[in-house]
Amino acid sequence: MTDISRRVTLRAIAICSTAAAALLAGPSGAQDDKVTIGYAVARTGPNATGAGITTIPNYELWVKTVNEAGGLAMPDGSRKMIEVVEYDNRSSNEDLVRAIERLASQDEVDLILPPWGTGSNLAVAPLFARFGYPQLAVTAVTDKAPEFVKRWDRSFWLLGGGHDYAKGLVDVLAAARDAGTINDKIAAVSVADGFGIDLINGARPAFEEAGFELVYDESYPLGTSDFAAILSEAQASGADSFVAFSYPPGSFGMTKTAQSMGYNPKVFYISVGGAFPIYPGIADGKAEGVMAIGGVDADSLAVQDYFARHTEIVGNPPDSWASAITYASLQILEQAVARVGLDHEALAAEISTGSFDTVVGEVKLEDNQLRDLWWVGQWQGGSFRAINPADRAGASEPMIPKPDW
Repeated sequence: MTDISRRVTLRAIAICSTAAAALLAGPSGAQDDKVTIGYAVARTGPNATGAGITTIPNYELWVKTVNEAGGLAMPDGSRKMIEVVEYDNRSSNEDLVRAIERLASQDEVDLILPPWGTGSNLAVAPLFARFGYPQLAVTAVTDKAPEFVKRWDRSFWLLGGGHDYAKGLVDVLAAARDAGTINDKIAAVSVADGFGIDLINGARPAFEEAGFELVYDESYPLGTSDFAAILSEAQASGADSFVAFSYPPGSFGMTKTAQSMGYNPKVFYISVGGAFPIYPGIADGKAEGVMAIGGVDADSLAVQDYFARHTEIVGNPPDSWASAITYASLQILEQAVARVGLDHEALAAEISTGSFDTVVGEVKLEDNQLRDLWWVGQWQGGSFRAINPADRAGASEPMIPKPDW
């Protein structure tokens, strides 16, 4: 056994031991009155920031909430405590695949929760299908969801597609251009992995159709840390709008670089990480007006209550995009189990066709997809508020131009 595999195994054993102790303290104390839930999420590596803000805290919050209520409700009225088996996939798809195979074939967990990130979910979708587990791909952005649903009929895609977010952004930019606030030039950069590729492929035709000129279009490898050359070229392009289809390291790095070089486009849009609660700190307290992917109805009482519980129990607030959707996916799973139990086929059918009460409202999937989503948000007055779709209840008015750094 290698040192790496030993650390991963020992971590899983420690987590299981903690969960077992919670079981023994429960009403029944019986080891068979439990549900084992496994996941392999990045605790280390470049995906750790996103997973550590959006995915892991919500998994832990949900397990704690369910177990404190007596466990997962079953169709017969009984409850079963949740026991967790967790592996660190180290931001490696190879490690992720091995961990999912182990969860399914060796640990034989009852349910498997998805990893963080588009590329990661795509990497393990065939495995979820092969072993028959429902896959709630809640942090995967892909325009190919309809195709994937046909290929893997127990997969569920809850965060929309690249074209959806591109169209939402174009709507915001077109309104500002038509009002004379910005010009028709866009400088865009994208991370060269499944997420960035899907987003820029959706954005290019959307920009063109709306009459925008894409004067700068550059991709960068995952793991890039120096963005000076990219932002210098974007600044020199003459575009009033800077758009980055980025993961947190890129979103944060470009923000700091733009500040250090005095790059102040009228629209500064980043992607994953822009809605994170740590972003205002990353931006040195100057997040006002920054746009990013996603958003929440900051005035929703249900959202406010979720933010308060997350902050109290986890120790910090959730992000204002995929966190609430992640927690909603767990509520969907919980309610589906209460109705049909743990049989994977019945569970997938219920998730596909049922209606569910969640922190983001009543949810009913369309062709295994969540379509009622926020596409663009913006930092305003200390909150990351949804601004598109503009005609959806809870949307805020966009602030353009962004104040200078």
